[in-house]
Amino acid sequence: MLWMAVTIIPWALAVLVFSLVGSSTQIYWMCAGWLKVAVRGGTTILGIENRVTGMENLPTGQTSAAVLLVKHQSTWETLSMPAIMPHPLAYVFKKELLYVPFFGWAMARMDMIHIDRSQRSQAFSKVVAQGKRLMAQGTWVIMFPEGTRIPRGQKGVYKSGGTRLAIETGAPVIPVAVTSAKCWPRKAFIKRPGIVDISIGKPIPSAGRQPDELMREVEEWIETEMRRLDPQAYVAGQPTPVAVTKIH
Repeated sequence: MLWMAVTIIPWALAVLVFSLVGSSTQIYWMCAGWLKVAVRGGTTILGIENRVTGMENLPTGQTSAAVLLVKHQSTWETLSMPAIMPHPLAYVFKKELLYVPFFGWAMARMDMIHIDRSQRSQAFSKVVAQGKRLMAQGTWVIMFPEGTRIPRGQKGVYKSGGTRLAIETGAPVIPVAVTSAKCWPRKAFIKRPGIVDISIGKPIPSAGRQPDELMREVEEWIETEMRRLDPQAYVAGQPTPVAVTKIH
């Protein structure tokens, strides 16, 4: 935490200054640079290492569209995904994060999708409109379909916002399984050294699909892959669904 706090302040200030003259893509990669520093710090200080498989499943081409739907267990994958992905990513997040000192101020300078969760229908319309624009320029949209961080060995309610966006834009869905809770449990101050598996699935076409039916396929792939990657978390049987109220 100290390493992240010490590095984010000068980095965010540099982003704020550079945003006066730099392009949105340049600003993104500048911010992604800090995320790489944070992840390397996690490896050096905490002993947490990423093991990424399935990079060959990512779409190729400078403007290839994709909606990444990622298992969410901790803050670690939020930091890691931009650090490992070859395309700029646009997170869909609540606008309140923009008010976090330094971190939120830098996020506000990036071309991402921040929404007002109190305005549900207008929020999704904004996600679709901005998602189409961003993917047309080669930015991938990333969402956590469970809406919040889920304890190890459990699963939340998979909401169809991500698949609705994919169908509206014609983009394929890329499911991603992440075992970050083995090292960085949800809401834990103390972390443990170890390997975090990030498994990237094959693209799932969205054309002609229904949002709920497509999300069930995404959920099945992610949860099956989670059992393969982290079998110890599921030795007691089926994970208990976690009810969540956050909107994605």
